[in-house]
Amino acid sequence: MSRRPRRTHPAAFKAKVALAAVRGDKTLAELAQQHDAHPNQITD
Repeated sequence: MSRRPRRTHPAAFKAKVALAAVRGDKTLAELAQQHDAHPNQITD
């Protein structure tokens, strides 16, 4: 089983996800699925 290579996200992507999380329209699970990130990464 091969692992997915480690990804680095640009600041613009992080800001977009953070603003969506603060807005509160969607749950963390929905945001994580939409942006292909783990919910713990969004919480951090």
